[in-house]
Amino acid sequence: MIYARQIALCVIFTVLALRNLDAQTSAKLNVKLPLQQKSIRFAVIGDSGTGDRDQYEVAQQMESYRKLVGFDFVIMLGDNIYGGHAPRDFAQKFEIPYKPLLDAGVKFYASLGNHDDPNIERLYKPFNMGGQRYHTFKKNDAQFFALDSDYMDAPQLKWLEDNLKGSNARWKICYFHHPLYSDGKMHGADLDLRNQLAPLLKTYGVNAVFSGHEHAYERIKPEDGIYYFILGSSGKLARHDFRESQQMVKSFDRDRTFMLVEIAGDALYFQTISRSGETVDSGELVRQQRTATAQAAGR
Repeated sequence: MIYARQIALCVIFTVLALRNLDAQTSAKLNVKLPLQQKSIRFAVIGDSGTGDRDQYEVAQQMESYRKLVGFDFVIMLGDNIYGGHAPRDFAQKFEIPYKPLLDAGVKFYASLGNHDDPNIERLYKPFNMGGQRYHTFKKNDAQFFALDSDYMDAPQLKWLEDNLKGSNARWKICYFHHPLYSDGKMHGADLDLRNQLAPLLKTYGVNAVFSGHEHAYERIKPEDGIYYFILGSSGKLARHDFRESQQMVKSFDRDRTFMLVEIAGDALYFQTISRSGETVDSGELVRQQRTATAQAAGR
């Protein structure tokens, strides 16, 4: 009875908040993406699964922008469900906040974080993991590789190398929880993971990498022709988190965020949006030419 009452209150809150948000922000939405025909459009969230008001408000902004942008899938950068993993947790921390997106047919593709339970979440059908800790899927001329950076063992590294080597996609995009590069003071870069992954990403022509874990947003200068984004603030937030560095292009640690991404030809367009609807970063990135190492590896 208590569980049912909690769910009912969450639904009521979501409906009322959505109506209020639509009334307040419909005239303020400012899409920076070109919205080209036949482009690939998706959203990015990380460290989202709190079940609190901030997560719900980010989800509401996502739905408002979806109506204009038309993205049809979301990649999740881990820590999808904080705390318990009972059915009520999946309802409060995923199904209810993202219900308008799910009802519109938007698919979510999860990767695992250190607060996730792989034995439960990989089997949760709305996360589209196919029962696996790591998985891949294609959207037109882009292939996505979702990794379990919490347990990067030899079988996973071999799987990644085999799948990257066998991919003929124009865009190869990896996403996982722990960032290889980061100027955050809370966690920072995972150097061991960088030593394991960076050579493979470079050799087999990965174009972009998205990570979470650091509860803020950062865009890093390209490393070996690879674009790096950190977005771990879709539910959690670490304020005043960053140190200035030469590798940082842009950072934002004052509010929760999500990203919109559009891929068209050899260009990747992105827009990072705060809980209030403010655009905190945007731009166009051009797909880097393959390195000699990548060419030698074959593609």
